[in-house]
Amino acid sequence: MSSLKITEIFYSLQGESNTVGLPTVFVRLTGCPLRCVYCDTAYAFSGGERMSIDEIINRVGQYRTKYITVTGGEPLAQSACLELMSRLADLGYQVSIETSGALDVSGVDDRVVKVMDLKTPSSGELHKNLFDNIAYLKANDQVKFVIGDDHDYQWSKAIINQYDLDQRCELLFSPTMGQQDPAELAEKILNDNLPVRFQIQLHKLLWNDAQGR
Repeated sequence: MSSLKITEIFYSLQGESNTVGLPTVFVRLTGCPLRCVYCDTAYAFSGGERMSIDEIINRVGQYRTKYITVTGGEPLAQSACLELMSRLADLGYQVSIETSGALDVSGVDDRVVKVMDLKTPSSGELHKNLFDNIAYLKANDQVKFVIGDDHDYQWSKAIINQYDLDQRCELLFSPTMGQQDPAELAEKILNDNLPVRFQIQLHKLLWNDAQGR
């Protein structure tokens, strides 16, 4: 029976992506091969509870929402994550995965929305980006850039142009909390007329909390 190491399963408002504000169940998997400088979920690097996929589905079913986000850590670091997402989609849930873009996304079920975080220079993990993943992005997928400074901003613009990302999927720009002034980033986006969605992590505004509870 397939199982996964789970850090937590919780119900909250989606704090980012294009479903921001919607009641969502989050399934946070344990473990991550990256160590981003600005990481706000380091508690998910280790520990956790091993649960069967049936147990996870039963837990998720306790909440009355159709939106499920599988996150981490880096959820794709556990291979059974693919089975979990497919089974959730089979049950009619609208499933998304938050992934770093450092691991192969080609096996993700087409019904699952990929929210892929391409690592900007200030993350410290720029070299982990797997750009081959871009070929597997669909129109309803999203690429997120976490912007910490102007170097990140200029790098992100160049990557969008290099890969014609705005023609492939939706793009998200998010300021690094406590590092990049949100209003300054918003002004840059307006001045350059970038085809991106500006976002601030809603859960941190509401609860000053990484989990969003």
